[in-house]
Amino acid sequence: MLGSTHGTLTTDFRARVVACGEESHAAVHSMTVDAATECVLDVSGRPLHAAVPDLDRFFRPASVAVIGASDAEGRPNTGITRQLIGWAERVGARLYPVHPTRESVFGRACSPSVAELPEQVDLAVLLVGDPLPVIEELAQAKVRFAVAFASGFAETGEEGAAAQARLAAAVERSGLRLLGPNTNLNAFERFRDDLDGPAIALITQSGHQGRPVYTLQELGVRLSHWAPTGNEADLETADFISYFSQRPEVGAIACYVEGLKDGRSFLLAADRAARAGVPVVTVKVGRTETGARMAASHTGKLTGADQVVDAAMRQFGVIRVDGLDELQDTATLLARARKPQAEGVVVYSISGGTGAHFSDLATGAGLSLPTLSEAKQRELHEWIPGYLNVANPVDNGGHPVGDWRGRKIIDAILADPDVGVLICPITGPFPPMSDKLAQDLVDAAETTDKLVCVVWGSPVGTEEAYRTTLLGSSRVATFRTFGNCITAVKAYLDHHRFAASYRSPFDEAPRTPSPSFRKAQALMRPGHQLSEHAAKQLLRAYGIRVPREQLVTSAAASVRAAGLVGYPVVMKASGARLAHKTELGLVKVGLTSASQVRDAYRELTDIARYEGIELDGILVCQMVERGVEMMVGVTQDALFGPTVTVGLGGVLVEVLHDAAVRVPPFGEDQARSMLGELRGRALLEGVRGGPPVDVDALVEVVLRVQRMALELGDDLTELDINPLMVLGRGQGAVALDALAVCR
Repeated sequence: MLGSTHGTLTTDFRARVVACGEESHAAVHSMTVDAATECVLDVSGRPLHAAVPDLDRFFRPASVAVIGASDAEGRPNTGITRQLIGWAERVGARLYPVHPTRESVFGRACSPSVAELPEQVDLAVLLVGDPLPVIEELAQAKVRFAVAFASGFAETGEEGAAAQARLAAAVERSGLRLLGPNTNLNAFERFRDDLDGPAIALITQSGHQGRPVYTLQELGVRLSHWAPTGNEADLETADFISYFSQRPEVGAIACYVEGLKDGRSFLLAADRAARAGVPVVTVKVGRTETGARMAASHTGKLTGADQVVDAAMRQFGVIRVDGLDELQDTATLLARARKPQAEGVVVYSISGGTGAHFSDLATGAGLSLPTLSEAKQRELHEWIPGYLNVANPVDNGGHPVGDWRGRKIIDAILADPDVGVLICPITGPFPPMSDKLAQDLVDAAETTDKLVCVVWGSPVGTEEAYRTTLLGSSRVATFRTFGNCITAVKAYLDHHRFAASYRSPFDEAPRTPSPSFRKAQALMRPGHQLSEHAAKQLLRAYGIRVPREQLVTSAAASVRAAGLVGYPVVMKASGARLAHKTELGLVKVGLTSASQVRDAYRELTDIARYEGIELDGILVCQMVERGVEMMVGVTQDALFGPTVTVGLGGVLVEVLHDAAVRVPPFGEDQARSMLGELRGRALLEGVRGGPPVDVDALVEVVLRVQRMALELGDDLTELDINPLMVLGRGQGAVALDALAVCR
């Protein structure tokens, strides 16, 4: 019987598994601290924590220069200049027009260049077709921030991308921070200052897509900032997430993301928001090939494999929604609602059909609708007729809503300790009952820390109960559709559950390369695919179990090897260019005698010669049966770098596409979560009388593969352990086959 190794993964190892960047040499694991910033860095200078740019003077500058300012009628720059003058007055900034041929603009003295301004300015707005020649002038004048509206850069193709690269390089040399190019005026919008409570900070790459969130102000929802990032030649989405997550007035960050400039920067920013407990809600374009292609044409950035993007966002608590309507509703709820007192959801309605419909949708989405206790049901039946169901959903039949009983029912539900959320779907207005119900819900919400939600289903939206009563309350979350309500409530509960247990993986940093890494370095062959035998040696270096096996180069040696390995045996051709041996007939299973082994050796080498395949020998392997076949692998994502995948093994991973992926760093909890996402996870628990398998050993293999991905970086282009045979509980897991490709 094979022994178990799953108990050998030490706490010390788990504490050291963190992201170490894309560099793959040993020194990447040495850490240092930049004395100027006190930021923990790896040896290549890559931070393990997100830097927070000081953007106060961008959003609230003391002085602004408008380069290319105009007041000539019919000129695009004229309208922009006029808007900037109004914005500067609102934020208390001194505004200086700059134009080489004008003496004044809108009655303000105009300077021919930034160098001749009467003071050093915080922000320069560039109304010029080519911002590149201006950057050096801004640097000499020690301008802190600039905004470039000009288009024609990476969004247009290779030539534009090259121009953007030159602009980015100039900005990096200059020391200033640039928003854009291909951005707009959204950062300088008028924000209402008569609204209170936690605010939403908005980040978009396409300005128009932020309009639905911006107009939430008309419904009484506070907005604090809008960052239109454009092509992100310098300042990017990650910078604004990091900044907004530290602002005391920000209750949630809403993002519309077409493409990410840098995957690691995004994860570091998401990590900072998670540390601060600030929810990040994101629409990320690119779920389909068409969406990804359009996003690239618009912003010129990588969209990333969508499954990897999804996984990375979940790991760091970023809430991904599909539409702008979901973005505004979910961000609003997360910004304004208090922490949940319990996770139980009660659906309360005046219609049994409405309650049943909503409950079906909510349960299907994963919300918990607990059955109310017998005592609570008896209490509710004091005001609700006994023939109506009050177990959850609660059906009041309609009439109690119109009198004193309505408030009693709501208070009784909210008093239940298992109830954290009360949702009342009102499918249409029916005054005066709907007016009374809305008012009772608003009044009750003022007396509790629990979340009260209303779905106002009327398509009109001009009713007094909706416009004044419900929208006038900052304590009731009001929605227009069942779907948006369910999406937002689930995100709310998920976020607070995530935040309560979040531990940043970036805090646990390896400081020295492991002995496994040193062994692995000697086994790597740059630019080559390793043979199965060599790939298994790589696994051995990281403590991953492989079968007893010997590599032989003669029939006689194969017989001797079989005797040492122990019958029955498996024989396989081993060569650097072999990927699918079974399809070529290069695997022989269940050999039980010397004659079978001798014949198999000759047949395998004959097939290889016929196919023109160069072998390094024939593997004689221990035969391992009676387990569940899984696969664990590493691939390189263009956006996030190394990723780890686990799924059903054999051909099932290709046929069923049943796999889960994570971006290192991640811990044991995420490794187990990966297994929970698999549709075939029941196989691990035992089906049709079969015993459960050693899930702990499988989790350990995933963590060891992650360590390999972190330490080898992009030097390991691909790793595929398939099948990984997971044996019965306590018996471990064995990598029966492996493929590895070196950069």
